[in-house]
Amino acid sequence: MTESSGVLADPRLRYSAAPPEGVREVVILGSTGSIGTQAIDVVLANPGRFRVTGLSAAGGRVELLAMQAHRLQVRTVAIAQEGKVTELREALRTRYGVGEALPEILAGPDAAAELAGRPCHTVLNGITGSIGLAPTLAALRAGHVLALANKESLIVGGPLVAALAKPGQIIPVDSEHSALFQALLGGTRGEIGKLIVTASGGPFRGRTRAELADVTREQALNHPTWDMGPVITINSATLVNKGLEVIEAHLLYGIPFDRIEVVVHPQSYIHSMVEFTDGSTLAQLSPPDMRMPIALGLGWPERVPQAAPAVDWTRAHTWEFFPLDTDAFPSVPLACHVGSLGGTAPAVYNAANEECVDAFLAGLLPFTGIVDTVARVVEEQGDAFAGTSLTLPDVLEAETRARVRARELAGLSQPAPVANGEATV
Repeated sequence: MTESSGVLADPRLRYSAAPPEGVREVVILGSTGSIGTQAIDVVLANPGRFRVTGLSAAGGRVELLAMQAHRLQVRTVAIAQEGKVTELREALRTRYGVGEALPEILAGPDAAAELAGRPCHTVLNGITGSIGLAPTLAALRAGHVLALANKESLIVGGPLVAALAKPGQIIPVDSEHSALFQALLGGTRGEIGKLIVTASGGPFRGRTRAELADVTREQALNHPTWDMGPVITINSATLVNKGLEVIEAHLLYGIPFDRIEVVVHPQSYIHSMVEFTDGSTLAQLSPPDMRMPIALGLGWPERVPQAAPAVDWTRAHTWEFFPLDTDAFPSVPLACHVGSLGGTAPAVYNAANEECVDAFLAGLLPFTGIVDTVARVVEEQGDAFAGTSLTLPDVLEAETRARVRARELAGLSQPAPVANGEATV
């Protein structure tokens, strides 16, 4: 067994595909979201380094998608909502001049996965939710480098991803996992003592569980550091996002859960740390700006100069660290539990949480009810397929059952939607 067996991300490994000379062709999935728009900022700032050949989006911001397509002169645009194709085509015609050929349009639930398999060098998966699993698998099958910002596809389909990924093919883009990726260059795998994943603590750091009972939607959406979409922002407030990141760290780096620790760091300058067996700890730090890890994911193994502002060392800084209050925020130990169960348990955790976040935003669940309800669904369904060979149908079935049960417990009257991952298979 080699040193990197069972490891999906290793900064010392170089994917066998030869790095391209000149401009690197990139596909951006989730282009109208937070990750996607910042990735486009990086590309536009480096026109001689990157060229975007394809964009995908769900369809909620058609005008923005058309503007991006024209600005980048992409070959292909993918949109998940087939009903938005006419609107997208009209928006593109408005942007493109007379005689300019419009880009190819892919539409429907399979569109992002189809685009991810098209010729390019790197696919940046910035889709939110487990709907990103099929595009992740498609990019890996096609032999592309995968700059992975869609943590859910790894959470729900870890064994599927591991079965396809070649050494060095996945470059993590989450700020925490990018930080670990960089810090791991400081020692060998055998010298790793512990992975330390930092958390801002969200808007409710320091509150007791009792003080979280009456949290409002508006309060939970007001993150103190990051500007993100509503689902990720609520996940950061409950620290479910941090629980997902712990599972992701375990899968990416092959480190057991008892050697992965979450530490609260409100200033969000230190994005994560690696503690080595000799007592030394290496931290990766930079101002909270996702363009830096995005640029590293697109440009690896080279760094992109001036991708984001550096720390201003001409002024004083105070950085704090606090232990995680697992009584107030039980989502992280729950995530470690489901990660240890394996099988479809992480998919159950993730799918149930997505439904519970919707219920909270709709006013049907209290803030503390999000994780409480997820824990109940995990208790009922978390051992399905544990210890067996996981298949994509297993994941989709587990997600659907978890969504149905979570909606029942949350009091959502509508039928549960088809599992996110199923939409792009």
